[in-house]
Amino acid sequence: IGCDRSKNLVDICGEKGFQAFVCDALAVPIRSGSCDACISVAVIHHFSTAERRLATIRELARLLRPGGTALIYVWAMEQEYRKQKSKYLKEKNDSKGKKEETNPDAAWGLPSDQVPVGSSQGSASSDQLHHDSKAEGCNAKQPMATSGLPVHTNRTSFHSQDLLVPWHLKSDPKKKRGGAGKLSSPVGSEESQELGPVFHRYYHVFCEGELEAACGALDCVRVQKSYYDQGNWCVVLEKL
Repeated sequence: IGCDRSKNLVDICGEKGFQAFVCDALAVPIRSGSCDACISVAVIHHFSTAERRLATIRELARLLRPGGTALIYVWAMEQEYRKQKSKYLKEKNDSKGKKEETNPDAAWGLPSDQVPVGSSQGSASSDQLHHDSKAEGCNAKQPMATSGLPVHTNRTSFHSQDLLVPWHLKSDPKKKRGGAGKLSSPVGSEESQELGPVFHRYYHVFCEGELEAACGALDCVRVQKSYYDQGNWCVVLEKL
């Protein structure tokens, strides 16, 4: 069974015959200790404080039965690891002569035309984001949003752990029938000039060891495995 903060994504799951419901990752309405396994992909990096990110991991652990396992994926600060560029960076070169996608979750294998604008598992306010931003190694030339956070340039390396990623709402025939719009055109392109407003989504990209350290703060789980996978830091947890 799946869950997501976005009703549009949950509706897509229903259309495909999968079981899913809308919920908040900080308070999942499932009985404690009732899951054999949990998967959290591209979720925790949307929460704006270390406390909220830890609370999300704790909530995953609550759902697991003793001996159950959880897999967590978060976006990595290191998009070049062991002299290898991630798929996210490589796709910038692959997109020459093609329409480049601005949906960052395409790096997770999610179709960019199925991700609704503004869908976010973490609903932090601009003031919270401003105060919680570490801006480690932030490039002073980066554009800044009104929240005070740097705005990321798509398909480039990260210069800050806390940043905003621009999503552009693309007009779509479905919109006239009440459907969701598409997110695809890069900001600043000729096509984007005719599109709607830019939406900025918050991300906290994790440094090496940061996810393991957060998991290690909980005495109810142990890290079975941790690894780097195409620009993501990943852990497998076991419920004690």
